[in-house]
Amino acid sequence: MLPPIDWAQPWYDTVRPAFERAAPPPDGFIDAFNVAACALDLRNGAGQPLRFVPQASLPDGMAYEAFIGATGQVPTRDNLHDFFNALVWQTFPGIKRALNTLQAAQIAQAGVGKSRGPARDAATIFDENAALLVVRGTAAGRALVDDLRAHRWLEALYDQRAMFGRDAEVWLFGHALMEKLVTPRKAITAHTRVVFVDDTYFLLAPAARRAWIDREVAAALAGEGLAGNGATSGFTPLQVLGVPGWWPGQDADFYRDTTVFRPRRTD
Repeated sequence: MLPPIDWAQPWYDTVRPAFERAAPPPDGFIDAFNVAACALDLRNGAGQPLRFVPQASLPDGMAYEAFIGATGQVPTRDNLHDFFNALVWQTFPGIKRALNTLQAAQIAQAGVGKSRGPARDAATIFDENAALLVVRGTAAGRALVDDLRAHRWLEALYDQRAMFGRDAEVWLFGHALMEKLVTPRKAITAHTRVVFVDDTYFLLAPAARRAWIDREVAAALAGEGLAGNGATSGFTPLQVLGVPGWWPGQDADFYRDTTVFRPRRTD
């Protein structure tokens, strides 16, 4: 039995439609999610139907990512972590497929060692803890991103808070991040990938925006991988409860809390 989830919280807007569509019972979700996966025709990178299976289906000594890539089966435990992972598969299947393909290729090339290597490490961080910051590609939008990358939190999240919802929006992707937010804390921080868009994006309905993000980010990952600008250095931190409108009491002092909104290191 999973603990209660406050679905009214804005950070669950990303996966709430998938949850409502699957309508899983409170004491088990694999069967309901497999019905949804079949209806959505979810597939792995090899084109095999994607299904959620018990963790015991993963053979001893075989890497999780390699197993998904080889079989289309996603080992799934009855816990919050894997519950959100399954919801993300139903929400952004293209991105999940691209990440799994990258991870499986890295495992095939280098094996499973003590170190994941930079590309696989970046893919894991993306999978577990990423948020997608979608920003209008105007001068103002790029200035907002510059402020975030420079950790000018007050300027980005307080002074420019009116941009959120109009010119910028945050979509959570990482399933471990969603799990943490069941018990929200101010310090919970996402590794954020910036996606610049033109004006037409903000004319789309939410479902169409979700599909656009899935298609475009998956294509970018397939084309460029997670090296260079896409590796861990390509993420920028974003305290999730600092997203304007996502938590009460977001006055200027809220963002001056340097134990959470830390200045950028200069060493």
